Amino acid sequence: MDIQDNIRQYLEGKDKNKGRYPDERYASFDYCFNHFQQFRESSNIKNLSDDNYIQISCLQLGFYLASWGMLRGSSFLLEKSVRHLKKLIINISTIKNEIWDIDVDCYTKDNINLLIDCKNMIEESVGTENSPSDTLVTKIMLGIFGNVPAFDDNFCKGFNLSKSLNKINILAIADFYQNNKTIIDKYQIYTMDFHSGKETKRKYTKSKLIDMIGFIEGINKGKQN
Repeated sequence: MDIQDNIRQYLEGKDKNKGRYPDERYASFDYCFNHFQQFRESSNIKNLSDDNYIQISCLQLGFYLASWGMLRGSSFLLEKSVRHLKKLIINISTIKNEIWDIDVDCYTKDNINLLIDCKNMIEESVGTENSPSDTLVTKIMLGIFGNVPAFDDNFCKGFNLSKSLNKINILAIADFYQNNKTIIDKYQIYTMDFHSGKETKRKYTKSKLIDMIGFIEGINKGKQN
């Protein structure tokens, strides 16, 4: 796995993947992440779900999920309106503050338990009767908190992991980071601002960087088969 080449390919694009530019789909993560993180940074997380912001919170998350393939095929969200995310936004606005601080460099036993609790909360919020996949759950966690990579087909193929957010897979990601810490930590990638298309002062998390690395690795492995 060539970590640096994978990050470069994600940012610059290759073949049908156009890279991370303001009008391309990869930027959908930036705009969603920016929205939720600004509430965290201003210590106003509870305001995510008040009458002034809950609609835009649902819309930001909903378009990001659509852009990253979660409203297609047999997905139950395809049959829902964006208002279906309202309960999730309300629960996110009252979740433990610690969840916002977790990244791959601090996957301690307690923090792993918090990640699993967060996963369970998301499943309940969108409806356990809908059997939400761990792909959907982790895309939500990535887009809002940036605390885990998204366990989609490409990422899991890239890292040879099952599509399950469990302790074994979380620790495997932690090990990957520790083994490649020097390379990963040198990347300081900033989100793009929706209005200007220019960089903000908000950095990608280490989990997001690993998500990019694994996502591209999975794409490249698929081309080899």
